[in-house]
Amino acid sequence: MTIIAAADGSALGNPGPAGWAWFIDETSWRAGGWNHGTNNMGELTAVLNLLESTRHLTDEPLKILCDSQYVINSITKWMPGWKKKGWKKKDGKPVLNVDIMKALDREMAGRTVDFEWVKGHAGHELNEAADERARAMASAYQAGRAPGDMPVGPGYRERDGSVQETPSQRPAPAAATVSTLGTQSLEEPDLFSELWSGNEDPVLEDSSAHERITREADPANRVLSLETAMLTPTTTEGRRMELLHDDFEYVARDGSVNGAQRFVTELQGGAYGSDPDVSHSASVALGSTAYHVSYRLTDSSTVTRRSSLWIREDHHNEMGPWLLRYHQVTTES
Repeated sequence: MTIIAAADGSALGNPGPAGWAWFIDETSWRAGGWNHGTNNMGELTAVLNLLESTRHLTDEPLKILCDSQYVINSITKWMPGWKKKGWKKKDGKPVLNVDIMKALDREMAGRTVDFEWVKGHAGHELNEAADERARAMASAYQAGRAPGDMPVGPGYRERDGSVQETPSQRPAPAAATVSTLGTQSLEEPDLFSELWSGNEDPVLEDSSAHERITREADPANRVLSLETAMLTPTTTEGRRMELLHDDFEYVARDGSVNGAQRFVTELQGGAYGSDPDVSHSASVALGSTAYHVSYRLTDSSTVTRRSSLWIREDHHNEMGPWLLRYHQVTTES
């Protein structure tokens, strides 16, 4: 019989007090967290703890529901390549949350695991239950509750009613990832100043740094920085996917309406050349949680006008990151 569970993570402030949780039913779930962590750490650790808690059931298929494409892609698409390269990405930089990734790689071995993406905060029963428990753990750490008062849950419940001992929650060797800001500059680039410059992704490699800038920087500059990161040739596919809204729409120059895959594929394929000219750029606020970005892009063969809509959404009283909701390309006649 297939075990079906949802896994989710939450971070108040991202980074900040963080929690993770997996949920099968009211009698079979587990949650944990840290004083300081990120959403990605929480989501990955939820999957890891679920795998560890069901390790003795290797003959039973496991279906994991996630609202994070980053988590699903990391485990199912990118991890084999990272491992082959010594846990480094295509650009030679170390993989984020590498300790969790290595543990996930070990736990996935010999298991039949199917991942399914579900839209977060859309009323999916299992996803909502996992999200609620992850946020409860983050809130408990924020409030400084004693370990014995943490809402950690019963753990995995066997069919005979017994509860499987679960591994102690990991104090995150990956938490060190959060502190790897080091001396990296948190200054925002000028308006598209780093676009196509050959520099590293303006969106800092550490996702916690990315979120810190989101909170601290001027929103108009921030969305321009994110647009720059989306178009910069050195930005990875994974980073681009992280910056896209779940309901992202792309109107291509041929007038067709597409999703994330065509947009990212075109960017990864260098559709706009290596040295285009960006001009007439502007960022206009459409309220406190939405910005319209427009600019003119000239490459070796065409001139296009581009329009992007960046939004932030309130997720259960937590403001999420800026995400690209809509992008349109029009060829200039």
